[in-house]
Amino acid sequence: MVVGDFAIELDTVVIGAGPGGYVAAIRAAQMGQKVAIVEKEFIGGVCLNVGCIPSKALISAGHKYQESLDSQVFGITTENVTLDFSKTQEWKKTQVVDKLTKGVEMLLKKNKVEILYGEAFFNDEHTLRVMGEDSAQTYSFNNAIIATGSRPVQIPGFKFSDRVLDSTGALNLTEVPKKMAIVGGGYIGSELAGVYANLGTEITILEGLPSILNGFDKDMVKLVEKNFKNRGVNIVTKAMAKEAVKTDDGVTVKYEANGKEESLDVDYVLVTVGRRPNTDELGLEQAGVNMSDRGLIEVDNQGRTNIESIFAIGDVVPGPALAHKASYEAKIAAEAISGKKVAVDYRALPAVAFTDPEIASVGLTEAEAKDKGLDTKTTKFSLAGNGRALSLNATEGFVRLVTTKEDNVIVGAQVAGHSASDVIAELGLAIESGMNAEDIAMTIHGHPSLGESVMDAAEAALGLPIHM
Repeated sequence: MVVGDFAIELDTVVIGAGPGGYVAAIRAAQMGQKVAIVEKEFIGGVCLNVGCIPSKALISAGHKYQESLDSQVFGITTENVTLDFSKTQEWKKTQVVDKLTKGVEMLLKKNKVEILYGEAFFNDEHTLRVMGEDSAQTYSFNNAIIATGSRPVQIPGFKFSDRVLDSTGALNLTEVPKKMAIVGGGYIGSELAGVYANLGTEITILEGLPSILNGFDKDMVKLVEKNFKNRGVNIVTKAMAKEAVKTDDGVTVKYEANGKEESLDVDYVLVTVGRRPNTDELGLEQAGVNMSDRGLIEVDNQGRTNIESIFAIGDVVPGPALAHKASYEAKIAAEAISGKKVAVDYRALPAVAFTDPEIASVGLTEAEAKDKGLDTKTTKFSLAGNGRALSLNATEGFVRLVTTKEDNVIVGAQVAGHSASDVIAELGLAIESGMNAEDIAMTIHGHPSLGESVMDAAEAALGLPIHM
């Protein structure tokens, strides 16, 4: 191995160490490849450091705070509840984020993956240059996997600053704001609205579409909207954000709704209107990689680009920007490089919003099944009939199955309620495995458990309901 003007030879190089990149590197190493991973900022990427994981930590903290304030339904009364948000943030960083990122780094080293810190730039389809703070090195590779993720979209009139925040800024505030505006009511905006509403912030969500959480079924979204209303969250739909003007102690948000110009004085404004793929500074043109007008990399069903030696996964390719999608694609690409006969299949790709209550969907909705020409029916089981939900005082929500009329094959499912993010996993497995409602109904579920609601929904789909 020679360092300097000569290229160091690599077998497989992965660019980006997020949930797509690090999984790809580990799986490629498990397949016998000699692997290096390039990371310009932090191991674990956005998800582990400033996204999925820290947001769920703050969501949990918000729930604990609310439970401390009001648990009288259980006969529990507390007094003088206080919140030290600096300690909350310290716990989030040291006990959650740092532990996970250090764990991922350990796993990379355990699998003999070489970690290269710096920014990668392609010279051509078989060489790239890694630029560190004080050094630069050229590497040649047999195969490369691009997993550089995405970044928040910045909109006109809302330049990010100490008062105009992206999701990273909102997760790292040192104080709980008295008032906050959130531009964009998708899953990120709605989750962070829930965090700060639970911690006592007066929240206003400005959403350009007719509803928040676009993409989820309306009856699921209504449950979230009801909870927001109970928390005092103001939701303004069909709103067009115009400008954020910094004031002495906050920011004024100007927007248009119902044909009128409105303004809102808040401590902070959070902008969550989408994410942009990180493909513009990789030198992909020099490598000859085809991209769309939006900067997404075009790939086949194994994650391979038009260049035989270069693959791409996660937020930089078409499809929803979800960490679990990136991790799934990572395994496919790594195994494809090893010669395995694999291909992506998204029919059981779950979507989850960690709102109050949680909502989750997998497979086809009733409308999507109809569009595909499938003859289906839907069956809905309310959590009000589930013993475990009653014991948790969390009966809002339901399990809904979308099944074929002819043979009750499960083609889709939606779950709203406590731990929907966990309950949906069984239904994802059912869809992936081609199971029908009888397979679920005849599976013994532990009692009392939220999982029983899936069994009850399956029995109802068969026309043999017990608890409804």
